[in-house]
Amino acid sequence: MTFSKNSAADLATGATPRELIDRRIADLPDWRGQKLAHLRKLIHEALPDVEEEWKWGKPVWSHNGLLCTGEVYKAAVKTTFPKGASLADPDHLFNSSMEGNVRRAIDFFEGGAINEAAFKDLIKAAALANSDATAAKAKK
Repeated sequence: MTFSKNSAADLATGATPRELIDRRIADLPDWRGQKLAHLRKLIHEALPDVEEEWKWGKPVWSHNGLLCTGEVYKAAVKTTFPKGASLADPDHLFNSSMEGNVRRAIDFFEGGAINEAAFKDLIKAAALANSDATAAKAKK
């Protein structure tokens, strides 16, 4: 399956977001597919009730709002956190998109280790930030 940049076109195939993510991983028979699969597993371990979505032609994980995307490039697998600048990152995982005031990203490279505990903590922090934002809106 060829993926488009149009999520609607990908979803129009009848595939679920979970199936589209499975296919994306399978279509990457090198280290990038393994890395994306590993990140996906860690996200599910951090938040077992996380929602998988397919937006903008890529995997997206949500929990009371968008947590992060899973992007694949030639030299890196990237997770972009749309509210990353507001998250505590004591282990300094964020290494990309640092110039913005809102989002932050992590580029994972071939052979690079993942600090699993710190990554799971970031996922949980992103979910908590979404919950706090949802609660604040409800109070208005």
